[in-house]
Amino acid sequence: MFNSKTIVYTSGTFDMFHTNHLKMINYARGLADILIVGVSTDELVSSYKAPPIIPFNERFQIIEALKATDIVIPQHTLDHTEIVKKLHIDAFVVGDDWNGKYDYLEEMGVKVFYFPYGNGVSSSSLKKTIHDTYEQHLKAVQQTKPETIKKEK
Repeated sequence: MFNSKTIVYTSGTFDMFHTNHLKMINYARGLADILIVGVSTDELVSSYKAPPIIPFNERFQIIEALKATDIVIPQHTLDHTEIVKKLHIDAFVVGDDWNGKYDYLEEMGVKVFYFPYGNGVSSSSLKKTIHDTYEQHLKAVQQTKPETIKKEK
């Protein structure tokens, strides 16, 4: 706590921003007097999974535009030790798909909350839905107007 204010940090890729992202940020907001949100850089994300669809600067601007956020910073590493020390973080909120990964922060006096996404929307599921829907529409167009598709190519 800093001057009796609870500082909460949450972070993520926030690719293809969706309702579960918003729910997690709002949950973190509810715990915080000051909410700091880290947005993972493209380089960081690419180090452990496929690169984001939405570029870093656009994801950053989306998170900055939310009324729930006080401060938005780039996140360059999955190790939050330095951020916790530099910003005097009291609590950390992350999706439960990272369950157990940040327990080490508890040893630093940080309360860790693994937010339950549950079933439903995720950036991965959105990508799959968009891909599958596009494929279905393309097949439907090809069946109804095969000569148009040949001319477009």
